[in-house]
This record gives sequence, C-alpha cells and structure tokens, in this order.
Amino acid sequence: MRASDWLLALAFLPLVSAAHPDICSAKPRDLPLEPRCIYRSPDPEDPEVPEGPTPEPEAVPESTNPRVWELSKANGRFALSLYKQLALSKTPDSNIFMSPISISTAFAMTKLGACNQTLEQIMKVFEFDTIKEKTSDQVHFFFAKLNCRLYRKKDKTTELMSANRLFGDKSLIFNETYQNISETVYGAKLLPLNFKENPEKARVTINNWISNKTENLIQDTLPAGALDSNTILVLVNTIYFKGQWKNKFDKDNVYNSDFSVSESRTCSVNMMYQETRFRYRYFPDDKVQLLEMPYRGDDITMVIILPGIDTKLSKVEESLDLKKLTDWLDQMTETTVSVHVPRFRVEDSFSLKEKLQAMGLTDLFSSEKASLPGMLEDGGDGLHISDAFHKAFLEVNEEGSEAAAATAVVAIGRSINLNREVFLANRPFLLLIRESTINTLLFTARVADPCNP
Repeated sequence: MRASDWLLALAFLPLVSAAHPDICSAKPRDLPLEPRCIYRSPDPEDPEVPEGPTPEPEAVPESTNPRVWELSKANGRFALSLYKQLALSKTPDSNIFMSPISISTAFAMTKLGACNQTLEQIMKVFEFDTIKEKTSDQVHFFFAKLNCRLYRKKDKTTELMSANRLFGDKSLIFNETYQNISETVYGAKLLPLNFKENPEKARVTINNWISNKTENLIQDTLPAGALDSNTILVLVNTIYFKGQWKNKFDKDNVYNSDFSVSESRTCSVNMMYQETRFRYRYFPDDKVQLLEMPYRGDDITMVIILPGIDTKLSKVEESLDLKKLTDWLDQMTETTVSVHVPRFRVEDSFSLKEKLQAMGLTDLFSSEKASLPGMLEDGGDGLHISDAFHKAFLEVNEEGSEAAAATAVVAIGRSINLNREVFLANRPFLLLIRESTINTLLFTARVADPCNP
C-alpha cells in the first residue's frame, strides 16, 4: 500500500462523553479491549532505596478506582508539560487556552492502532506508562471509567460533554478491532468520507460536526489545506463545558479597571467583584495567591493562580509541576475573600505537532518511522500522522463560564471587612478548570491579555 497521511484533529470547549450504556459498570473482562499491540512498562532493574523514612503512600480519593486516579495524575503531568511547551512558543503577553484531557483522549485513541516505538513514545509522552497496571491495553478501560466519572454529573446546570468521531476514507477498510474499541470506549463511530476526490468538502463536513458538538463556539478547527487526497483518517475529540458559579457575581458590582498586561501596557476591563467564602491560600515562599471558585454542584471548580505584583508569571510557569500544584491545593482553606476578577474570553488555536515532537513524540509524525498497523485491515504501511490541531474557547462572566451577561459599571466599596483577604486579578494569571475530587485538569489557561481574546 502507498504511503499515506493520517490527520489527527482535536477541538475543545467544556466537556465529554458516553460510550455504551453499560460501560460504567463493566469489568475489564466484559470489554474486548485487545488492540493489535501491547506495551508493557519495564520493571526497574535495581531501584534505589531512598534514605530516611519511607513516605506514606498517597491516599486514593474515596470511591475511586486506583488506576483511574493514576490516569488523572498522568493527565495532570502531561497538561503542565504541554503548557510549558506552548508558553515557550508564545510571547509573555499572549493568552493560552487548551483542554489537556481532550488531547490525551484523542491520542489514547491513536494508541489503539500503534505498535513498536510509536506505541512506547505515546505511552511515555502522555504519561500512560506511570499507571501501575503494566500493559497498555488497560489504559482504554481506565479511560472509560474516567469518562464516566467526569461526564455523568448530578447538577443539571453544569454541562460537561465530550464527543469523539472517526472520519475515514471510504475507499479503505479499517481494522474491525480498532473500530470496535474506539466505539466501545470512546463512542467514536467511523463515518466514511471521500478524502481522495474531494478533501475540501470532507474538511467542511468535519468542521461542521465539530461546530455542532460545541454549540457553534468552535469554528474552522481544520484550516484550509489541512486535508488532501492522501488523507486517510481524521480523528476528532470535542469537549464542551458550560457552568454556573455556585456564588454568582452581582452585575451591579461590575466596575471598570485597568489590567496590567505588561510593565509598559495596560488595558481597560470590566472587573467583577464579590466578597464571600472561598478556598484560598497565599504562599509567601512562591509569592502566589490561589483562589478556587466552584461551579454549581461543587465537583467542577476554577482555580486561579495569581503571582504577586513583583513576580513575573513566567517564573511561576517555569517552576510549576503537578506535585507543587497538588501541595498548593491541599493547603487551601475556606476563608472570606474580596474577589476581583475580570470578565473575559479567550480563544486559542494551534498545531500540536512541533510541541509533541519536542516532548518526545517523534515517530508518530514520520512516514519512515511511524508504526500504526492496527488501524487498517492490510496493516497500513507508511501510515502516519501529518499534523494535529487543537482549538479552544472560554468565556467567563458573572453567571459562570460560557454564559451571556449584560455590562454594568458601578463603583464598589459599600462595606469594609478588615478580616478578609483580597484577591485582585488585575495582572496576568494562570487558570485551571478541574474536576476537584480527583483533580483532573479539564482546561488550562494563561490569561495575560483579557482585552485581546
């Protein structure tokens, strides 16, 4: 078979999925998760015994599968690593927004057809090899369980949805096992399209599907020219989130204020204000404030990491890893906080190819080195990923995230509470939207210029 490209496309907004109705109660033996190739994490030859007392094992959250907990942490480590790669490619005053869980999900589906070093690199870059269950096929079962945890919410005001789809060239026969696992675990059915004769029409079809699944907020994920007659398969993961604050901001308390984009530039924003009890902490050694604002239902929250006035956001970004973030979150306590947060929206769109290559995922994008024999019935010689696209959107206002709101300009300061903390987000900050019970990072963002979405 001739060498052909496989294009991976990702789209995001707030969140996700449902596969088969019984998958959330299924046991591993109930699901036929046997992809063509399996990667087994090597055992360390001579693990060094650390000096001093053995640290206590990390407690697994209540009613949580230990492997799902490990997958959530793997996603967190990947999220922060990819964020740093994005930060390197942007200026300090540029916004960043992405959904790491969306990206991880799409590449987990990619892993279904991978073998040899390609499979090993996927396992390592996405931190799947840190899950104690040694074989790679189990990752799909744990993803199914994680999706059940994330997307089956009790509070009807929070919309967290995801949808996956495979778009394959109609002239080819795709591996039945690959299709079955994609649909069973990720709900990703295969839709045949005519890439060879009309790639532009196929691109429009895929972009329209993405737009429909994200309430028309994600448009044109695949740019012009992204597909050509050599395209074989486009894999899409969409994620959509819309949540109302547990404690809404009063529209009458919105006021105009300056936001310091950089040392030399400010812009005017509509600053939202409220004073109530939130989980909060100031960390003097790191010179950052953390504020956590829950959406209704409490399981989805927004965490804002605000550097001190004299601390550059880039310094916080460089030193941030999952351990530090987890330590910060564990130390936060509920206290009365005077909160000032801008109303804003951010959009981001980028190719993942160079970022993931820099992280070690090289073979997948190489026509000479990629090993993806599990996707096509004939083995797919030369099959590789030509590129991977991600597009994301977030709006934050008085109602919550991604909700319409009117503008009001009123001065604040009706009363003064001397026993409250002040959280004034009038300078660049980091933002995380997470599932709080297992700390799954759904979205990560840098809000550096709220006046330029």
